[in-house]
Amino acid sequence: MLTYLQQRRKLLAEISSFPLLLWSGSASPRNFPALRYPFRASSHFLYFAGFPLENAVIYVAEGGLELFWDEPSRDAALWQGESPSRQEIGEKMGAQATHPLSKLPPYLPLAASFPAIDLKTYQEQCHLLGRSLSPLNGKDLDLAHSVITLRLKHDPLALEEIKKAIEVSIKAHLVGMQTVKHSSSEAEVRAAIESVIMTNNMTNAYNSIVTVEGEVLHNEHYHNKLVKGDLLLVDVGAETPLGWAADITRTYPVSGTFSPTQRDLYEVVLAAQKACINKIAPGVEYESIHLTAAQILTEGLINLGILRGSTEEIVNNDAHALFFPHGIGHLLGLDVHDMEDLGDLAGYAKGRKRSHRFGLNYLRLNRPLEAGMVVTIEPGFYQIPSLLKSNKDYVNWETLANFKDVRGIRIEDDVLVTGSGYEVLTAGLPKTIQEIEAIIS
Repeated sequence: MLTYLQQRRKLLAEISSFPLLLWSGSASPRNFPALRYPFRASSHFLYFAGFPLENAVIYVAEGGLELFWDEPSRDAALWQGESPSRQEIGEKMGAQATHPLSKLPPYLPLAASFPAIDLKTYQEQCHLLGRSLSPLNGKDLDLAHSVITLRLKHDPLALEEIKKAIEVSIKAHLVGMQTVKHSSSEAEVRAAIESVIMTNNMTNAYNSIVTVEGEVLHNEHYHNKLVKGDLLLVDVGAETPLGWAADITRTYPVSGTFSPTQRDLYEVVLAAQKACINKIAPGVEYESIHLTAAQILTEGLINLGILRGSTEEIVNNDAHALFFPHGIGHLLGLDVHDMEDLGDLAGYAKGRKRSHRFGLNYLRLNRPLEAGMVVTIEPGFYQIPSLLKSNKDYVNWETLANFKDVRGIRIEDDVLVTGSGYEVLTAGLPKTIQEIEAIIS
């Protein structure tokens, strides 16, 4: 609890002129009110309260933290079991006082806040505060910038939690590799992977991507049968009970052996990923890391005869993005795309906006790296039909046709920025062709 108290004190040192209110949010109904999606507390609430409590509000001011929460009714205990009292939860949070939600109105006028993710809570917020929280303005925006400053760099507790999520995620990915050769469908591999996460009392940090249709960047369907010659793209990460996330991607052959064309393209993506990771250090611009991936991928595709022209010309004209349209990665922390509930406020340094260039407009992070940040590095190669139809100037179509057994390849690791460079937190999961083939076989 000392860590959460320190985080609140650090925040108050930044925003001493006003208090703040943070809502935890509520579960959304799935298809009728009593059947709900699993509840996930707001990450901002978790960061300062350290307790995944539903329908709660914390008030943080110079006097400390105060908790507002209605204890469940007696009828609720019949269905959900007994729960701790408001006072007991407040003591665990380190609250100076606890109140029912009906006592909240007098605390509203001077406080800043963030918009909740679920619509029900957001509407309640706007009604109580008497203002919209989207877009953020005034003291609400000042609060966002102060919280971003704190959450960009992780303390030892956060890193310990992220490493726990990564450890379980690595075990899950290894089971996927060991299972694929004996599985008949994407769903079967997914089940094997996610069973490891569940067995370790964790949840998925995001919907798993386990697909032979790797050209669909966020493919969340698992109906395809596995066929010899397919590549399986697996993007899966665990989340700890306190909400901290991992995010790892590997791509491997269903048969256990990469074809020559798959091998060639995989090595290009791996070379780009290694070059990007080697560049990570405090002060390095994340956009420059993205452009490093673009350059290495382009050079590799030129060498394979897929692209024609000079590397500089191809990258400047965004032709590389026909095969690598997304950004090189993002922040990682309590959210798998950390703090993206605030739009680009966290990912983009003050005064910066997203580029209109095709090769840069999906970049989720554009600021200098700082020690304590955790970022993902995830270059890829994809044959997306709708993109390939849009540009014919730089592509050797006859050569590209020889690589039709590669629909999508992505390799992703989670990397901590250290004082002198970097630490690959996911280094325990193999990614070379030789290692992957050995595990599968």
